[in-house]
Amino acid sequence: MSMQPRPWPKVPELTAQVARAVAARGPYPLAMRVSDELGELFADAEFAEAFGSRGRPGWSPGQLALVTVLQFAENLTDRAAAHRGRYGMDLKYALGLELDDPGFDASVLSEFRTRLVEHGMEEKVLDLLLTALKDRGLVKAGGRQRT
Repeated sequence: MSMQPRPWPKVPELTAQVARAVAARGPYPLAMRVSDELGELFADAEFAEAFGSRGRPGWSPGQLALVTVLQFAENLTDRAAAHRGRYGMDLKYALGLELDDPGFDASVLSEFRTRLVEHGMEEKVLDLLLTALKDRGLVKAGGRQRT
């Protein structure tokens, strides 16, 4: 999987329209709230040392980091998270994907985590998330953190 830094994808208009219409019928989905309130949490550049620039382009490390956080928050297996990436409008919205995007294979999440560990970046996603939450006043410095 190669890493070529790119801007966080804008939510395609049709994806946004359909996802918001569906979300209006119940509680606003966590993935959409995260996207709306926190924006780009994980820039690809933050993971550059773990993802080369040669080879076939793969999934954006920033997008995979977001999937990993949402996967943890919702207690999903890799297969369940991949399923949500294929069929969940809320996750397509958060990742800036078209409604007809086929998503990713579950193995991509394991490969992503393995690369982070191999490059000593296993805490990178948590650190970036906590910084973003602190910057927006959603957690206080010196407070209790749970892993």
